[in-house]
Amino acid sequence: MRTRNVLIALVGATVVIGTAACGNSSPSKPGPASETVTTPPTTSAATTTSPTSTPTIMTSASSACSDLGGTVGADQVCAVHTQTPGYTIDMKFPADYPDQGTLSDLLTRERDQFVEAVSKPPQPPYAKELDITPTTYRSAADDGTESLVLEEHADYGGAHPVTFYNALNYDLGKKAPITYDTLFKPGTDPVAVLDPIVKAEFEKRLQGTPIDDNIGGARNYQNFALTDDAVIFFIGQGDWAFSAAGPQQFSIPRSELASILA
Repeated sequence: MRTRNVLIALVGATVVIGTAACGNSSPSKPGPASETVTTPPTTSAATTTSPTSTPTIMTSASSACSDLGGTVGADQVCAVHTQTPGYTIDMKFPADYPDQGTLSDLLTRERDQFVEAVSKPPQPPYAKELDITPTTYRSAADDGTESLVLEEHADYGGAHPVTFYNALNYDLGKKAPITYDTLFKPGTDPVAVLDPIVKAEFEKRLQGTPIDDNIGGARNYQNFALTDDAVIFFIGQGDWAFSAAGPQQFSIPRSELASILA
């Protein structure tokens, strides 16, 4: 979880940001016929039992759901719900993501960092919540790729909740994770190629609003999803543009990145 986003949420609304930026158009969404995009239910009642199916607790030692104390429903989505007098945490993620160890480590880190942030005194007397929801992207080929994007909505009890992303990618054929470093050819400069494309799209969405250069560099491209025709980059709220612009995603055709993709 980014310290920067935590600070944004805790400081409160001391500066009023123009509302025009909040009305940005919907982020680009992939739509090739060869892709399958799965979005689980968005309800936050993580522990509700369906009247037609009974969730089962995962028992595998390598299961992220078991590690986090969650339950798996008939849709193979794990739900984790934690509620205390000080905060509420709801997580949903696919129980069948191929790299369970990495997923477990990621979610454990996000949970622990949130709990630490909302437990340090003094705390505002308002509800603190962390809500994590998944979207899965799969290539058409069985030995292709699978991407899991976790959208994280964090309310630290301040004036402005923040939304950001964590993404995991997996090569099903090689049985290995795909990271920013392995996505691109060695010796290339992905940031130099990506920055003009993304900045131009930012300016198109937030017309009339000055957009700064990408001072975050490669950090702003760490969270991505792979499809057969595009690479989708997910940029958290306040990570590039001002916070009121909200979280953004940019779908860039593979053809525009052919010179740098590995």
